Amino acid sequence: MADAVQPVDAAVPPLGTHAGQSERGSFGDRVAAAVHRRRSQLVLGLDPDPARLWPAALERAGGTEGGPAERAARAVAAHCRLLLEAAGDQCVAVKPQVACFERLGAPGWAALSEVVRDAAEQDLLVIADAKRGDIDISARAYGQAFFGHTATPFGDVEGLGVDCLTVSPLLGRDSLAPLVQAARERGSGVLALVRTSNPGAADLQDRELATGETVSEALAALVDELGAPGVGAAGLSDVGAVTGATAPQRLEVLRTIMPRAVMLLPGIGPQGASGRDLAPAFAPGPAGGLVSASRAIVYAHEADRLPSHPPSSSSPSRHSAAGTPSRAARDEAARLRELIWGLYA
Repeated sequence: MADAVQPVDAAVPPLGTHAGQSERGSFGDRVAAAVHRRRSQLVLGLDPDPARLWPAALERAGGTEGGPAERAARAVAAHCRLLLEAAGDQCVAVKPQVACFERLGAPGWAALSEVVRDAAEQDLLVIADAKRGDIDISARAYGQAFFGHTATPFGDVEGLGVDCLTVSPLLGRDSLAPLVQAARERGSGVLALVRTSNPGAADLQDRELATGETVSEALAALVDELGAPGVGAAGLSDVGAVTGATAPQRLEVLRTIMPRAVMLLPGIGPQGASGRDLAPAFAPGPAGGLVSASRAIVYAHEADRLPSHPPSSSSPSRHSAAGTPSRAARDEAARLRELIWGLYA
């Protein structure tokens, strides 16, 4: 097993406060500081399936109070807490998939709130993977739900308070601007879908426009434009991009268009990406890319069901990790952290 992550005295630019930004500093600076402090670019994806929770989560949830939604939500929260305990110290952030909680109704949203608090207590950045996108009133409401609060005649209702939100840019600039503003005011960020990791991404995102650029390139230009006012002292913006690790051939051109964007790189593990050909994402420095893994870590104890990944010479074999889910998850997270850090630190 790799050694636990230890803080390092890395030279990180001081956090700056820009007009309209939180006193916490810009999101890009916060990401840079966290990556250097934790020596990790790994993001733990939390996509809990109520039918495939760790046995210990069912035991920890306990009790028979409430209906199916309440009991499932308790078990989902317990499952995520166990994952954070097992692998959180190998990661710089967590990425809860909001739909996996929303499908349980109000109890699921309450479980999501618990997970956000638990991650914050472990000093992990929280990226809400919700892929929201709408205009006007709806966009502002999403900003309140995820970043801020909602004023009511009965007092303010606090939102989730996440550090980052994935957003869909296909409705255009006016759908992103309210979300960017809500995030920027609190030192948070947004990650726009630019070139995703799913096989169908090429159906639209790789199509060539009349201007000669692809759809993903046009989206990348929009990300760079909206993020320009939010560039911090570390040279990274508070408007980043989701750029799948399964399409590494697209990263170089997208990085050229978005030189200051934090890139979230999903697709490691069952989706087939190896993590060894992502260098353009890290051109701005170690914090330029955040590598997301979920099933590869959560189900590492079922190693025979997952594609094999050749370990580095000093990292544990993924098959030696098979056993208890928590031990296997920690070993796989440590392996991935060591691999990515060794390549791109």
